Amino acid sequence: MEKPWQTKWPERVSYGLSDAADNLVFQMMTTYLLFFYTDVYGLSASAAAILFIVARLADVAESLIIGLMIDRTHSKWGKSRPFFLWYALPYVIFAILTFVTPPFSGAGKLVWAYATYLGLGFFYTAVNLPITSILPTMTQNESELTLLGVIRQFGGSSVQIIVAVFTLPLVALFGHGDQRQGFLLTIVLFGLISLALILNTFFHVRERFTSPEKSHQSWGEVGKMLRQNQPWLIISVVILLYWLTTAIKNQTTIYYFKYIQHSEALVPLANGFTFAALIGVMLIVPAARVWGKKQTMSRGIVAAGAGQVVLTMGVVNNQLALIFTGIFVNAIGNGLIIGLVSIMIADTIRYGMALGIQAEGILASTDDFGVNVGLGLGGLVTAGLFHLSGYVANHPQNTATQHMITLNYAWIPLVLYVVMFGVLWFYNEEKLQAAIKAD
Repeated sequence: MEKPWQTKWPERVSYGLSDAADNLVFQMMTTYLLFFYTDVYGLSASAAAILFIVARLADVAESLIIGLMIDRTHSKWGKSRPFFLWYALPYVIFAILTFVTPPFSGAGKLVWAYATYLGLGFFYTAVNLPITSILPTMTQNESELTLLGVIRQFGGSSVQIIVAVFTLPLVALFGHGDQRQGFLLTIVLFGLISLALILNTFFHVRERFTSPEKSHQSWGEVGKMLRQNQPWLIISVVILLYWLTTAIKNQTTIYYFKYIQHSEALVPLANGFTFAALIGVMLIVPAARVWGKKQTMSRGIVAAGAGQVVLTMGVVNNQLALIFTGIFVNAIGNGLIIGLVSIMIADTIRYGMALGIQAEGILASTDDFGVNVGLGLGGLVTAGLFHLSGYVANHPQNTATQHMITLNYAWIPLVLYVVMFGVLWFYNEEKLQAAIKAD
């Protein structure tokens, strides 16, 4: 019999707002930072591509470092919770600095971009990874874990939509024609809200379930558990593929509507249809109860892929109605996928405990690892292909660049959804749940 629920609604909402806080900045990074660097800040597409891959390589190491720090932290507030307090302010400061355009030479601006973006990546990991690692320590009730994961993703997805839809209007409002000022003041607004929400999470969430005898194991024992934890390995690859797909598509959206549809004003409208992700998130609890988590995520991948097919048909036939319909259907599927990620990672953490090791920091780092590698490769693919095709900012694009834009926006994400589905096929949920219940 499962234990009674331990969390109450104030704590659940505060936990969900942690992801909302991070996404105020994170969505700016994934959707608009490449555009900011190339068309506002003044970096070349090739320089931006190299910066993105360097930053993501650094973030891979940072995910492991933060994971180890969590596993080795034993404070009066717990293991994961104090990271919200310690790193919230530095995270917001570096977010703002990333969108500052200093009066430097070309080389100076590039150095500034590296320093601020690398710093932002580190502090993002420091406040985001604990959201995942703290979840299995808040409760051991299966239904409650699912509910908390859904609340988290509802908060995160809501803010993603808000940022996607309202960023450019806010840039125009604050900038009065000056996009440098507009982007800076917009990130200041988002950053201050983010700071308040992260601190709110620190004050209201609690860690209840830790096992000291399982959390002080040798590196060899931890490594053995990781090798045996096949569900963790598979969900790690799925996360990487999801964020690779998301990065390539989201970063290309503004280029597609600016240079192919010749209407940058359509970007907020197109992004507005992603509100359908909330439908997917809200379907998780009843769907997982009927089908289980693996099958629910599989259906989410199928729905996202179907939406991408419709979008691709719209791109090929230059039909905005089809494109917007595809975005809507794709978003529902994406809501199912991303809403289940933290829940399934929590399951792999609990499975690791069944194998005798509590290492929520290392196991949760797979989320940020997938995000960072996916975004890095996505930025490299997008900016690299633009560079190879002869992209020139704020000018009509040649035929090769137009083909690259449509390739990134339509075709590459479609292929990646197919690969994602194939990887998830090997996830053995029955074995995982049996081991957790036995433990």
